[in-house]
Amino acid sequence: MNKDTFLVEASWEVCNKVGGIHTVITSKAQYIQREFEDYVLVGPYFYEKASKEFIERVPPSEFKGVFSELKSRGILCHYGTWLISSKPNVVLLDFSSFVSNKNNIKTKLWEKFKIDSLFTNFFDFDQPVIWAYAVGMFVDLLSKSIPNKQFILQAHEWLSGASILYLKMNSSNVKTVFTTHATVLGRTLANSNINFYDMFDSINPDEEAYKYKVQAKHQLEKASALNTDVFTTVSEITNMEASHFLGRKADIIVANGLNIDKFPTYDELAIRHKLYKNKIKEFMLYYFFPYYSFDIDNTIIYFLLGRYEFKAKGIDVFIKALGRLNERLKRENSNKTVLAFLWVPANVKRVRPELLEAKTYYDDLKSTIDDKTDDLKQRIMYLFLSKKEIKEEDLFDNEFLLQERKTMLHLSRSGNPPLSTHELYDEEHDAILNSLRSNNLLNRKEDKVKVVFYPIYLTGADGLLDLSYYESITASHLGIFPSFYEPWGYTPVEAAASAISSITTDLAGFGRFISHYITNDSKTSGIFVLNRLNRTDDEVVSDLADIMYSYYLLDKSERIKNKIEANKLSKLVDWSVLVKNYLNAYSLALSR
Repeated sequence: MNKDTFLVEASWEVCNKVGGIHTVITSKAQYIQREFEDYVLVGPYFYEKASKEFIERVPPSEFKGVFSELKSRGILCHYGTWLISSKPNVVLLDFSSFVSNKNNIKTKLWEKFKIDSLFTNFFDFDQPVIWAYAVGMFVDLLSKSIPNKQFILQAHEWLSGASILYLKMNSSNVKTVFTTHATVLGRTLANSNINFYDMFDSINPDEEAYKYKVQAKHQLEKASALNTDVFTTVSEITNMEASHFLGRKADIIVANGLNIDKFPTYDELAIRHKLYKNKIKEFMLYYFFPYYSFDIDNTIIYFLLGRYEFKAKGIDVFIKALGRLNERLKRENSNKTVLAFLWVPANVKRVRPELLEAKTYYDDLKSTIDDKTDDLKQRIMYLFLSKKEIKEEDLFDNEFLLQERKTMLHLSRSGNPPLSTHELYDEEHDAILNSLRSNNLLNRKEDKVKVVFYPIYLTGADGLLDLSYYESITASHLGIFPSFYEPWGYTPVEAAASAISSITTDLAGFGRFISHYITNDSKTSGIFVLNRLNRTDDEVVSDLADIMYSYYLLDKSERIKNKIEANKLSKLVDWSVLVKNYLNAYSLALSR
């Protein structure tokens, strides 16, 4: 354990979950705690969020003078414990009374680093910058109050960047490590459907930043990267962006890990797969069967899960590939069905009334049959032992059959099952629904690929599937994440840790990472990497459809081999293995 160095890790997502960096920090904390005797995380203080995951405690004596000085400057410090499994020490900064320094801070950033923040939005830009500036003050004062320790500040993303710039402006002895998880400009261009990977040499980053009105964030990110002692990124693909957009290659790549040992064992996952898949089968019975039937025991479950970023997350090519797969399977008159879920939250109005009604009748039918189960078992046993021929009227009385036939009439629907479980506020212009229709994914009886757009968060208590995020993954067969822009990509990692096969891409950080460990031409590699770099969308769609078709053809034993291999590959991204990259970055910072 390092006893000579004090590590301070700053992120806007400490006790303030916003996105994927929250997962990085919470899962990594226990491994950093093992290495540093003195380690504290710093985040913003927002009462509503802090009250749910933070326990305030009396600060150590060496903190008290620092807190008093910051209070005189309008910054209130809250010291305590973050309520995650490793229970790390945390300082949350309440900067609400420090906001009056906004213009002064922004002026200094302009004069020293030419960060043009004159017309920025308070909540989108100013707020994290003011907080990060306060973080810089805190770390500088703390380092001076404990002069016998070396200090390192680890800052995540542009939102924390002003802390590094404060230390630079004040010639602090604190060593700094800056990590960008995704470049501002890269994400902006990707979400604007710009294939910038083919245009690196022709793009002027600063001009593009002004064009898309993200110049302040881009300039802050760039200044942080250029003025830190050690610059790190989370993947090879993000390093490519950083080199072109920020003017500096990463000193070290700090790939994102997970605590794989927190996931169930393979044997436990096999049991859960069957249990949760049965819930999806139930869902299919009241979603599709009022219209027509198919063999649910001969159905393969594909899924895409993530934010509604139609181009960046590869939702566009996923739907096109499903359309091609559907046409191919129809031509071959296949006897197996693909059910493809799009678990992508959107702006929903309500659950479709016809779906709620169907579920009500289904639940009623199920309840009635459950009530008769014991009686039914006794009758079957009697008929078997009596060696009598089993007939319908021997099992069910006429009154029961009549009542349940009425229920089935109520359940029956004409037309096709809906494409989405919920009504959306603007269905006419919804990109997913329009793409499903234009690719002839209409949930007709003859379609071999059935689709369900499930536009709500997977809470485990939504009144339909009632499966959580991880339960939904575990219930499936193949996760498909054909991202165009994905600096890392936790979902295929989580799928692998849940013993579920997945498709990722060479434009995803994890995809490039795992490609060094798999044979992509093997049909049982567990994780499949789709090549997207420098390829047209049509080529990508064609290849994706082929991979999905190849998986469709696998028999049960081959699917099990994929599950085992995927689960084994997940061990490569355990923090026990990957934390060394952060430790190397800290050692490098101290040497500079």
